[in-house]
Amino acid sequence: MVTNLLMLIAGFAILIVGANYLVDGASSLAKKFNISNLIIGLTVVAMGTSAPEMTVSIYSAYKGESDIALGNVIGSNIINVLAILGITATIYPLSVQSSTVWKEIPFSLLAAVLVAVFANDVLLDSQAQSNLSRTEGIALLGFMAIFLYYTFDVARKSPPDDLHNPVKEHSLLLTLVMVVGGLAMLILGGKWLVDGAVAIAEGMGMSKSLIGLTIVALGTSMPELATSLVAALKKQADIAVGNVVGSNIFNVFFILGTTAVIQPLSIGGITQIDFLVCIASSLLLFLFAYNNKISRIEGSLLLAGLVFYMTHLIVTAA
Repeated sequence: MVTNLLMLIAGFAILIVGANYLVDGASSLAKKFNISNLIIGLTVVAMGTSAPEMTVSIYSAYKGESDIALGNVIGSNIINVLAILGITATIYPLSVQSSTVWKEIPFSLLAAVLVAVFANDVLLDSQAQSNLSRTEGIALLGFMAIFLYYTFDVARKSPPDDLHNPVKEHSLLLTLVMVVGGLAMLILGGKWLVDGAVAIAEGMGMSKSLIGLTIVALGTSMPELATSLVAALKKQADIAVGNVVGSNIFNVFFILGTTAVIQPLSIGGITQIDFLVCIASSLLLFLFAYNNKISRIEGSLLLAGLVFYMTHLIVTAA
């Protein structure tokens, strides 16, 4: 039990460090090819903070642990909104751009609705078992392509003085070491985290879906939490909100899409309530951001929503 717990903690740590190295290295590499800071931020960095979720979900699916693969993404999206934006808005009220309110947040809401529909074969098609098929995975990747097209179009039209946080460029050798080393750490960290989580769940009689929705989801959301907290403390609200919204979109469309294409996912322990909370959290974010600002009170309400959801998970698991 102690060994499994240490493996779980070490997996978290290696994932976070590996994601940081990958983001810095990939950003430096992109800079060498004269790619703008804004495009780097909207693509490389946003995807980099979701790298732990991607590694864990793909490895879990490969191991046949569909509940952890899906629970990791659904749980991460819930935690991103209710916990991360709840904490950051409580620390510093967040201003939200109109384009984020009317384009990017609805895109994240669409992602939550689509995965709930795709994963409900039993309810919608009277099937014996719900699955996220390869065809549905391809459809999710199609939506990811649309979002990337939108992102690059926004980046192309953005003036240079809108760029934030200039990317630090390293030597080519160091850049390659950071990229390769970061990827290697993500693979190792993802393996240790999943193996440790599965062993703990089996040893304690906990469901793997519960582990995926809570411990694993919280651990893989650490990069987003760190990024948003730093952004809030520096009063860079656009980065804090954009990081979460972009991550939620990437988690569903790319990570679940890729995972389902590689290995179709059977929907077991993830319940209708989990999907509904994921949708509700995105809807709450839209309603709170409607006036282009998320206040401290609204941040506190998001945190309260997280407490209620986690209480539900613990009570139903008992």
